[in-house]
Amino acid sequence: MSETLTPPVPSPSAAPDRPRRLPALARLRDLALVPAIVAVAVVGFIVNPVFLQPDNIVNVLQSMSEISIVVLAETIVLICGKMDLSLESTFGLAPGVAAWLIVDPAVTHGLGLHAVPPVWAVPVVLLVGALVGAFNGLLIVRFGLNGFIVTLGMLIVLRGLLTGISGGKTFFALPESMTYLGSATWLGVPASVWISVLLFVAGIVVLGYTRPGRALYAIGGNVDAARAAGIRTDRIVWLTLVVAGMLAALAGLLISGRLAAVPAAQGNGAIFQVFAAAVIGGVSLNGGKGTVFGAFTGVLLLFMIINVLTLAGVPAQWTNFLNGAVILVALVVSRITGGKAQT
Repeated sequence: MSETLTPPVPSPSAAPDRPRRLPALARLRDLALVPAIVAVAVVGFIVNPVFLQPDNIVNVLQSMSEISIVVLAETIVLICGKMDLSLESTFGLAPGVAAWLIVDPAVTHGLGLHAVPPVWAVPVVLLVGALVGAFNGLLIVRFGLNGFIVTLGMLIVLRGLLTGISGGKTFFALPESMTYLGSATWLGVPASVWISVLLFVAGIVVLGYTRPGRALYAIGGNVDAARAAGIRTDRIVWLTLVVAGMLAALAGLLISGRLAAVPAAQGNGAIFQVFAAAVIGGVSLNGGKGTVFGAFTGVLLLFMIINVLTLAGVPAQWTNFLNGAVILVALVVSRITGGKAQT
């Protein structure tokens, strides 16, 4: 007479083991680029001892501060399974619209309307970013259009809009309300660096320790399962696109303040650096994977390499080659280590 076999029942103490291991594994992955950062620092010092001088370190941090905020914006969008190419145009358009509404045409040779008081500069910039994100959300979430195509179209539309309102020229004579955050120094460090760090800390807390942050990962991993679990996926994706637009707009304001101008081409090609930094930082293009800290180490490593190349006398024209090479190498490494094809 045969016996009926019953599967072994795991003990109550064994069930939590795996969940406990996952955060530890995620933290280890966050530190994956730290050895590379140390190695680049050593190479930079060998190439030119100036690399580790405090002034140069501050210069690297300031040069990456604006783009790093756009990287943060793209990271949260990628984690929830979407993609926003229009961030580079929002980076230029938002401060461009503010300058167009505020600057005096008598001073700027016909550029600007002088229709809004300078005190409204920051709210206008953030509002433009929010509106762009909301419109992207309308097309992607409400109408169900492909996010890549929508944001690619928006990239072109917004770039054309900035060129149109500026006449292809540069807005200058910006009020202090537009230049302060990008040019001020707090405790001996540029304000833009402090703002970038604070935003990344906030991102780490929100995505790592709050319900909305965990919902982003759930949506990016499996949107149908997230919806079945009661997560309001449409609302969260829409809000994510709005926040990303505002972050890109703020980043544009910071670089405009540092330059004391808004060029018609501001942000052109920035999306390549943004994707390079996010991908090398471990953010998956498939959604649901990656961390804010990883994205920060990615952008830091990228700008350290650029700085080393500059100190070594390599022409700046090679930067785009570097960005593309970094993306390809990071994708290949992700494919080998993760075993999952990028789609």
